[in-house]
Parts: sequence; structure tokens; C-alpha cells
Amino acid sequence: MENKKYSRRAFLKALGIGTATAAAPAVVSCVTEQKQATTEQEPPVGKMTYRTNPKTGEKVSLLGYGMMRLPTVGDHGSAREEGELEIDQEMVNRQVDYAIEHGVNYFDTSPAYCRGRSEHCTGIALKRHARDKFFIATKMSNFSPETRSREASIEMFQNSLRELQVDYIDYMLLHAIGGGEDAMAEFEERYITNGILDYLVEQREQGTIKNLGFSYHGDIAIFDLALKMQDEGKIKWDFVQIELNYLDWKYANEINDRNTDAEYLYAELDKRKIPAVIMEPLLGGRLANLPDPLAAKLLRRDPEHSVASWAFRYAGTFPGVLTVLSGMTRMEHLKENLITYSPLKPLTDEEMRFLESVASEYVSYNIIPCNDCKYCMPCPYGLDIPAIFVHYNKCLTEGNVPRETQQPDYYEARRAFLVGYDRSVPKLRQADHCIGCGQCEPHCPQRIRIPQELHRISKYVEALKTSNNEDLTQVVPPKDE
Repeated sequence: MENKKYSRRAFLKALGIGTATAAAPAVVSCVTEQKQATTEQEPPVGKMTYRTNPKTGEKVSLLGYGMMRLPTVGDHGSAREEGELEIDQEMVNRQVDYAIEHGVNYFDTSPAYCRGRSEHCTGIALKRHARDKFFIATKMSNFSPETRSREASIEMFQNSLRELQVDYIDYMLLHAIGGGEDAMAEFEERYITNGILDYLVEQREQGTIKNLGFSYHGDIAIFDLALKMQDEGKIKWDFVQIELNYLDWKYANEINDRNTDAEYLYAELDKRKIPAVIMEPLLGGRLANLPDPLAAKLLRRDPEHSVASWAFRYAGTFPGVLTVLSGMTRMEHLKENLITYSPLKPLTDEEMRFLESVASEYVSYNIIPCNDCKYCMPCPYGLDIPAIFVHYNKCLTEGNVPRETQQPDYYEARRAFLVGYDRSVPKLRQADHCIGCGQCEPHCPQRIRIPQELHRISKYVEALKTSNNEDLTQVVPPKDE
């Protein structure tokens, strides 16, 4: 397999579209940069594509604003330690104003986002606009055991209303059902035995909630159970939030056998006519930062638009999609996504097949499926888990993860990986400090075996430092060995 992989890369390099050379990587940002087209444009006003909520008849912008990664003072989203930084409220206001001016009306937040500050900052920004100009989506994020009692969960909901400065929530979600070590027990504890699902249904009947749904990550049995509850008449879901992109459509389970292909999730919603809200259209930026040969393919097909725009067009092409969420930390990300959806140019069948072929190639790179969501943080032992994975993936896609000392550019790539690692992740926060406590793993929406991957990377780094070829081949690549 390895010989085939190197032959393919050598062939691509011969065509002039090979992977990047081994210049030492810059400090890795927590918000990835999209591979941009050469021409900058201003998005048009009044051209946003809208989808109709079948329950309310309301027009929802196809682009939804995810308030998960808000800009911070002095460093608009690029610092790793958002818990130590102040959110730049002025920038949040500016970007929300610009989004609304250009037709965005769906804003998605949670009590858990930005270390508990997202709802507050979102409320400040939106309060400056008429209430009928926007839809608010937030979540029952009662992950911690101390928040799962009926009283604590109700207080969380009431606090959301206060922080967002609204009298009602347009789109209310059970947050990330299917997660945890025992997903079924956790679902029961968070929403059923404490009566919170019944409470939220009551709030919908009273009008304090307009639409009730759930977001799904993890155990497919929970997704199927939630839909079975509707089939049996126990509840009516007004919408469901799922992860959908051209990689996860057919390869989510192949990349990580704990996950479910989006093809199945979307089909189950579509046959019940439940509108789908889409999260992770870029997989935390990974589909905006494809390996160079794959990015070159997309840019050749459409030189006027970025690599990221293909992913957004893909997600928006499905007719059952109500809105596609994007965590647009920077104004340039907002502008580009506005252009893509103002209006949407749906992908043709041939273009869909083209992206499926790109996804098939991408799988061979064996990327760690980390979306940099930081749900695993903070680590009790101080590791910066997302930064470690982001650096590894970046080097992997750029060809700077040497697999054996005999390869021609081994010492170049070795230096690039190690120097970039020290720049991106402080030494005391690197993978070799993981003790395998496992506290992070239940919180990962991608269900990554985090301690296992950290230990593998730690062994790999040590093997690079000693140029031990036998150790290198034992720990890289992570899959298909």
C-alpha cells in the first residue's frame, strides 16, 4: 500500500500538482484558512437563497451563521486558548450586521459554545435588530451530570432566553444525542427520566419554542430511536441537525467505524419529510484545506471560486436541507459563503460524481477526523488535543509526515514536522503528556479514540527524533496498515 501511495504522489508531482515541499509550517491556527480563488468579490445584496420551513411557511436563509467560534480581541479567532481571551463583541456585531444585510436570518448557538459565552454575545448582536429579522437556534446542552436534573435543565433553558434577550426560541435542539460512553443511558438521563423532553414539548405548545428538534452525533441506535419515537406518535420533530458533506456522505463509517454515513441519515429524514439542518459542511475546515493535489483538481474545474465553495454547494444542493451552518469567524469567510449562496448554483449530477471521486481519494490520506470543535477540552493534564491533531493532519496533507528514513526527502520532512509541532503546540501540551485517562473521548462528536491517537503520535514524534525506521513504520499511517 505504501509503495502505491508514494508512486501516486510522484506521478502527481510530475504533473506539477504535487504536495507542498517541506518548508517548516507556520503556527497552526484554530480556525483554518480556506484555499481561496484569486479574485475577491463582494457578495450581492438581495440574492440569498431561501428554503421554506414546511411547518411555519417561514423563509430560512440557506446559509446559517454558526456562533461556535467567535472572533476574539486582538486575534480574530486564531488563538488556541479561547478560554483566556475576550470575545470581540464589536466584531461580532459587525459580522452579524453584515450577514443580516445580505440575507442571513438563521443564527445557531448553544450554552456550551465559547466556554459559555456564545449566547450572551449573540444576544447582544441580535438585540440591535428587529425580532422578525432573525431566527435563533439554541440547545439543551445538559452534558454535565450536575446539569441533568429537571431543575438544572429548566434553568439552563430559562437562562438561554435571558442571555439571548428573547421571549421565545425559534429552533430548539436536544444537543448532540448519541454521544457518550453509554449513549442510550445518557439519552434517557438527559431527556427522558427527568421529564425535560416533555417540558420542551410543553414550551412548544405554549409558543416559547417554535420548532423542536435534535442534533445528532454518535451512536446510530439513538438516531433511530428518536425517529422511531415520531413513527409511534410519541413526538413530532420539526427539524433535525446532522453532519453532511461530500466526504461523510459515503465514507463517515469507513473513516471511523463509530460514525454513520450521511447518506443514511439524510434518507431517513427525507422519507419522513423532516427538514435537515446541516452542520460541518467543511468538516471543521478540512474540506477547505484539502491535500494539494485534490485542491488543484477543484480549482481547475472552477478557478473563480474557492475549494470551500464546492463543499457548501454540495450541502445546499439537497432539497431537504433547510439551512447549512458555518462557523464564520472572519469576515472573509462570511463574504465567500454569502457569494456561494447568493444565489446557490446547485451541483449537477456530473459535479456530484466528481466530488465523490475526490472524497474517495481523500480517504486514502488517513486524516484523523478532528473538526477542531474543542469539545474534548480542557484536558485535565493540559494537552492541547485539537492543536496536536490539526498539526498532524496539516503535515499529512502537505506530505510532511515521513514514513521511513529511506525516502528521498526524509530529513527535510522530518524537520518540517518537528519544528512545526513545537511552534504549533507548546511542549508541555504535546501528545507525550497524555496519561490515557480517557476523559476527553466521550465528548468527541467524531468519536475519535483520542488517547489511542495521542499515544500513536507521541511514539511517532519520538521515532522521528531518533530516526528509528522500525518505530516509524509501526505508528504511521494510522489506518490501512
